Amino acid sequence: MKFIVSSTKLLKQLQAVGGVLNTNNTLPILDNFLFQVEVNSLSITASDLETTMISVIDDIQANEVGKVAIPAKMLIEILKTFAPDTPITFIVDKDTYNISLSAGEGKYKLAGQNGDEFPKSPEIENTASIEMDTKALAEAINKTIFATGNDDIRPVMSGVFCELALDSITFVATDAHKLVRYRRNDFKSDAEKQFIMPKKPLNQLKSTLNSVEGNVTIEYTDSNAKFTFGHITLICRLIDGKYPNYNAVIPAENPNKLTIDRLSLLNSIKRVSLFSNQSTYQIRLKIAGSELTISAEDLDYANSATERLTCQYDGSDMEIGFNAKFVLEMLNNLSSELVNLEMSMPNRAGLLIPVDPENTKEDVLMLVMPVMLNQ
Repeated sequence: MKFIVSSTKLLKQLQAVGGVLNTNNTLPILDNFLFQVEVNSLSITASDLETTMISVIDDIQANEVGKVAIPAKMLIEILKTFAPDTPITFIVDKDTYNISLSAGEGKYKLAGQNGDEFPKSPEIENTASIEMDTKALAEAINKTIFATGNDDIRPVMSGVFCELALDSITFVATDAHKLVRYRRNDFKSDAEKQFIMPKKPLNQLKSTLNSVEGNVTIEYTDSNAKFTFGHITLICRLIDGKYPNYNAVIPAENPNKLTIDRLSLLNSIKRVSLFSNQSTYQIRLKIAGSELTISAEDLDYANSATERLTCQYDGSDMEIGFNAKFVLEMLNNLSSELVNLEMSMPNRAGLLIPVDPENTKEDVLMLVMPVMLNQ
């Protein structure tokens, strides 16, 4: 079997799907890419059994159809060294699965494996589906994935909860210390459905979606989800379990509302938090009138910092403590010029909500739990 493909095209697609590969695979063949050659196209598959990603390259030259598993790491490393758009010729011995590569004056040999031994991609049948703009899905992942947990005891909180409704689609992530709810009102589902997406395939999607224009089709069953966009297909196993009732955590009444410039608040917290205890990252927000005072101290090293900012505030004077790392993550993942910090009491969660968001179809709410202040 012989086929010819551009080094640039091939490397781009291998890097797109290569993030699925694990460093320690239970099956040695999963250290390989599966190449499936058709009359004028090449399908490349990478899998870790939980997530499978497939990319298709059109317009290759091939003399016959067939499949072979090729060592992933070595192939990517050699392709990186070639000049752009170098034609790479692959010749595969169908008996031994040895592969000969030739590019310009160079010839290289490596040992492949029987492509039939590569695990089959999961069949996604009798699915429901929804279409989204690729940029919108990438934005939804960006706005939520940072808030997922890493607790093996509660695997449902290590993923992003997707809630499809007849008039919207909602993405939720929480680790019990912070929570993000991202809703889009411009995408609708034919049926109401809920599922939990694992973090790894979402990271793969995040890194690939921004380079593709158009729509992504999301098909799902009770156990798997399939994303199709451009020349790429991603299939992943969903997290089994019941997601916590996130609506019960969001306080409904928040009479104390602070409005402030997002970047000013972000930079002030960055500076002040350098002087906080580096195990708790505790900062104190004291709000009185139109003045916000942000302070932090580390008693072990006699470090302290205080900054004052002008704000618009409607509510009772109060002091509340937060973990600076959580607040910074949220502010970094908002894009509006102004943000609202809505609070009820010092021992209840605070809500960060963008003021006049760039996209009116977005509804973003970020929740951060307070920390007990040292008196």
